[in-house]
Amino acid sequence: MFEFEPVARKTVPPAHFGYMASGVDDEVTLRANREGFLKFQLRPRRLVDVSKVDMSTEILGVKFDTPIIVAPVGGQKAFYTGGEIPVAKAAKVGNHLQILSTVTTSSVEEVTAARGAPIWYQLYATNKWEIAKAFVTRAEKAGCLAIAVTVDRNGGRNQETLTRLQRTDTRECSACHDRSSMEANLRRRPMYDGVDVTGLTSGQSSAMTWDFFKRLRDTTKMKIVIKGILAHEDAKLAADAGIDAIIVSNHGARAEDSGRSTIDALPEIVEAVGGRMPILIDSGFRRGTDIAKALCMGAQGVCIGRPYIWGLGAFGQPGVERVLELLRIELRTIMQQLGAPSIKHLTPAMVRRA
Repeated sequence: MFEFEPVARKTVPPAHFGYMASGVDDEVTLRANREGFLKFQLRPRRLVDVSKVDMSTEILGVKFDTPIIVAPVGGQKAFYTGGEIPVAKAAKVGNHLQILSTVTTSSVEEVTAARGAPIWYQLYATNKWEIAKAFVTRAEKAGCLAIAVTVDRNGGRNQETLTRLQRTDTRECSACHDRSSMEANLRRRPMYDGVDVTGLTSGQSSAMTWDFFKRLRDTTKMKIVIKGILAHEDAKLAADAGIDAIIVSNHGARAEDSGRSTIDALPEIVEAVGGRMPILIDSGFRRGTDIAKALCMGAQGVCIGRPYIWGLGAFGQPGVERVLELLRIELRTIMQQLGAPSIKHLTPAMVRRA
């Protein structure tokens, strides 16, 4: 799978590749997300019949063939013509849950049609409630099953790697961006069509509190998911508030440079939740063994971001299909080696801290 990245680097414009590949500040968290898996070891069991392996799982009442989830990534037409549409078609092939970004370059209606099944919609809430309400209403009308609210982008971010790569890209990228103002830039996004963005200076909210979710619950019948939890205190508050699921995430190391991997944060969050709601996780997952560790530790699903974008940038839909297929193959292999014929057989006893 790692061979897709250098191919994508050659085919995707430098500024676009940098948007996908970079972290923030010194990128300590970007490295920590990979190194975090080294802190945990697998404990395989023997003499178990694993001639047949069932990787299917149920998330919020819907069955999928795999716990591998297509994470929300914005602006996918920056990486390949068609953007989110070939990704949706690839997700359909493997029956993966797909989560669509607020800053998608294809509409939620188009992506849902291409996926051929309901998806989740990821929400960036601005400081204007009416904008969030418009997104939620549209997503629900399109048949989305859940709204995944990102809570880890409260302010700006210092992406030095991206800035360096942008210097090497001499194109006038007006096809993707309008840097004249935030309003002009957002109006290029399909989900902002017909939405009043007058006076908006940021695509994210710096004032969101738990009150937002009370208001959201009164607005939609969709399941409500919080994306961006890293502390057990917040996980407990989410469970207490009746949130339907959470995603343990550090935004792929693109929010703050905390230096803490999501896999390291997972155990305390699982303990705090106590089985009251599903826990998903993302950030840094590249191997079937990474996925297996998270599932053993209590996650119900693992969201994949950069790897499928490598596949998209390199080869379009076939590239995305192959990346997801490789992850499924690796997960099936490690499940056999662990003595786990199904997802439910991946237990905490199969992993230990190194």
